[in-house]
Amino acid sequence: MISNAAKLITATAFLIALSGCAARSANLPGEEPPMHTVSEFRDDENVSRTSDPWEGLNKGIYKFNYQADRFVLLPLVTGYETVVPGFARTGVSNFFSNLREIRTFYNCVLQAKGKKSMVTLGRFLTNSTIGIGGVFDPATALGMRREVEDFDRTLETWGVGNGPYLVLPILGPNTARSAGGFAVDAGVRWATMSVVDPFGGTGARTAIEEGVTGLETVDLRHRETFRYYDSDYPFEYYMVRYLFSQERELKILR
Repeated sequence: MISNAAKLITATAFLIALSGCAARSANLPGEEPPMHTVSEFRDDENVSRTSDPWEGLNKGIYKFNYQADRFVLLPLVTGYETVVPGFARTGVSNFFSNLREIRTFYNCVLQAKGKKSMVTLGRFLTNSTIGIGGVFDPATALGMRREVEDFDRTLETWGVGNGPYLVLPILGPNTARSAGGFAVDAGVRWATMSVVDPFGGTGARTAIEEGVTGLETVDLRHRETFRYYDSDYPFEYYMVRYLFSQERELKILR
């Protein structure tokens, strides 16, 4: 049975999807007339090429995500930023970024990206040793560029299509393929943690895992500037969907 920690890891990974894919947009409709019409983003042929057959469900989840973000995540982030000094927050971010190098490494291997996989492995080893467990990032100073890959990109490399647009609870904009890719990456992470079992000898394994995963979730939200309904546009759902699609297209070209 998957532990509560594993479920939290799942939520964390989905939050990565939200952080990486959500647009910098978003506040409840303003009083001033909008600069554009809803139909521009909803019906325009160039804007609406993202398949969204579950639009009603997706909109409901989008509103739920706004409430969860407003009343749970953002208050936690505010407390975190108030209590934890800047240099410590940077160290926390570096630490979790270093752990995610593992995901990038095996996905680079699966995509047959030999050079990227070796650079990623070099980053992980350098930051895990010289960087004191990843708290510092000497690899970047040494010219080793951080790569970001996941199983979504691996499926893309293997010729799997995007599938429909899908808004996930807490985690935000995705596609059917990226949601499946996330599930695989989360499963690999859970399996790796189960095998390595770094907290097995502490006598408080579950509590520590949940604490670490909770901290990672807060760190991810702290690093993301996106705020739901932070604009005066009355059609944010369509704008976010469009910008999500555009960002994915740009990633394909890189």
